[in-house]
Amino acid sequence: MSETLAQQAYKDIKQRILEGAIKAGDLLTERTLAIESGISRTPLRAAISRLQKEGVISRLTNGTLMVLPVTVEQLLEIVQIRRLVEGAAAARAAKRPMTPALEQSRKIMQAYVEGKDVAFDHFWTDDDAFHEAVAEAADLHLLPAMLREMRSIARRCTITRTHDRFAEQAAEHIAVIDAIEARDPAAAAGAMEAHFDSVRSRFLRWLARP
Repeated sequence: MSETLAQQAYKDIKQRILEGAIKAGDLLTERTLAIESGISRTPLRAAISRLQKEGVISRLTNGTLMVLPVTVEQLLEIVQIRRLVEGAAAARAAKRPMTPALEQSRKIMQAYVEGKDVAFDHFWTDDDAFHEAVAEAADLHLLPAMLREMRSIARRCTITRTHDRFAEQAAEHIAVIDAIEARDPAAAAGAMEAHFDSVRSRFLRWLARP
């Protein structure tokens, strides 16, 4: 079944926010969004209502729309939750057969370790694929959708877009995959937890900059 105009508008606006084309704190109007999306106000308002419920957009008293920022506290809470959940997922994956998706992710991450230079959004896509591959290798069917939701929130935080070198993150991903392939649950969980400890440290280092 084809998407409705409201669904198309929702995806278009949210994608522009995730990619940074529309930034936190930006003020928007229904008229401008309707023109940019090429749709009428009725389906647009349905899309805006959905984004409001997700906490992405807020409507001010004068009717203007504002893109809500993601706070550092929210970002660090997501990191902590994912550390616990994905550490357990990596351990579970290590008890199961190695998957083609993990092998493919390791090849991609090795290119970053060797100096592949890409824009943030390209790495984010490959990073998505790695974390989903671990969840799927663990045979946890609900986890990928949960991760996508948390990652979509984290991606809106300004701090997540400040990095443009990805060799360190890629090496951490490879360590997780290697431990899964070695069928070592403790090492796999430890590698995933160490990855999120490093993520947290990178964010805190950025905040401590003068």
